[in-house]
Amino acid sequence: MFRRLVDAFKDKDLRKKIFITIGLILIYRLGCWIVVPGLDPIQFKNSLGVGEELTFMNLLNSISGGALANGAIFALGISPYISSSIIIQLLTLVIPGLQRLSRMGEEGKQKMSAYTKYCALILALIQSIAIVLSYQSIINTEIGPAWLVSIMVVLILVAGSMATYWLGEKITEMGISNGQSLLIFVGILSTFGNSLYAALFDANGVFSGNMDMLLELVYFIVALIVIFGFIVFMDMGERKIPVQYAKQIKGRKMYGGQSTYIPIKVNSTGVMPIIFAMTFISLPQILISLFAPNSQSGFAKFINEYIGTQSWLYFILMAVFIIGFAYFWAQITFNPVDVSKNIQQNGGFIPGIRPGKATADYLKKISNRITLFGAIFLALIAMIPSIIFKIIGTGTLVNAFSATGLLIVVSVAIELDKQLEAQMLMKNYKGFLK
Repeated sequence: MFRRLVDAFKDKDLRKKIFITIGLILIYRLGCWIVVPGLDPIQFKNSLGVGEELTFMNLLNSISGGALANGAIFALGISPYISSSIIIQLLTLVIPGLQRLSRMGEEGKQKMSAYTKYCALILALIQSIAIVLSYQSIINTEIGPAWLVSIMVVLILVAGSMATYWLGEKITEMGISNGQSLLIFVGILSTFGNSLYAALFDANGVFSGNMDMLLELVYFIVALIVIFGFIVFMDMGERKIPVQYAKQIKGRKMYGGQSTYIPIKVNSTGVMPIIFAMTFISLPQILISLFAPNSQSGFAKFINEYIGTQSWLYFILMAVFIIGFAYFWAQITFNPVDVSKNIQQNGGFIPGIRPGKATADYLKKISNRITLFGAIFLALIAMIPSIIFKIIGTGTLVNAFSATGLLIVVSVAIELDKQLEAQMLMKNYKGFLK
């Protein structure tokens, strides 16, 4: 990948796109440190409970590049847009109108994108209001009445979230790779950098001299490299199902007669099952922290004690929910019936399998088997890194590279490498044609 970056810098157009991408990312990182006027960042961080445990709030803080803990204008980050995209995709399964739009080509895609933006705006507004209402201690009443400051904080948080989305769109349009994914990628890496700095240096920027921490850091990096290698190995794995197209004569020309394949990735669901599972398990804790942060009820104690991130029940539930959501998400992203119809309509067939229902059943069986391996892989990745990092003892670094963070970093890095390769090949083809 580093060799490809060097080659990309040699091309004038690609170099311009890379500099535009870096510039927009720097603007985003600047917004992650500018504190919202009227908000007390220290009280905000303490109220959210952002710390060393692997909670949903820590996941959001990692995705936002630490902006959530900083109480910055980009505190919500890209998370409302991610949630909006998931909601729209789920609604597409049950609302016929959205299903028709998804099949209308470019026009339908634009309308779906507009609905996703509106939904993201509504979610950002709801999240901002929930934060202000739940944590009144974060409002600085010295600059004005509490109600007026609260409204200002809500508007700034919403505007910051939509500005983050706009920066991602501009990176996609004018830079390289997917902008939203790159912002999450940079956010996770920057969170790791901040955690690493906090582990090695004190508040005055002086090296703490803790040799045990240095040794733990070496163990952490070695474990990280091994886990990265395992994720890359599984992420690149796929099952290739051969497809043969029969020869067809139309007029004086012959079409078809070629062989291709359908690639089914082992980890086709990506990080979505982990995000779904973590959100589902953390929902009671989130509701308690938002609406009853000081609750001493039996339900609150049970949730904190038995479904906390350090309990064995948490890991068991995570594994079960990840496997269940992996199958659910696989049904959304891969429809064997539609694939079978598409193959049959184009005069193709899978060798040894009858076209039609038999092909759909065969594809469904293969997809279920591969999804099982992918789900087990996700369950292991969700638990093993956390256990290993806890054994090593690098608590401040765990949040930066949680299971979700590891998968996102690897997936975005692979996608970035593929985008650079594709754009360089396109430039070579254009030069050959000229």
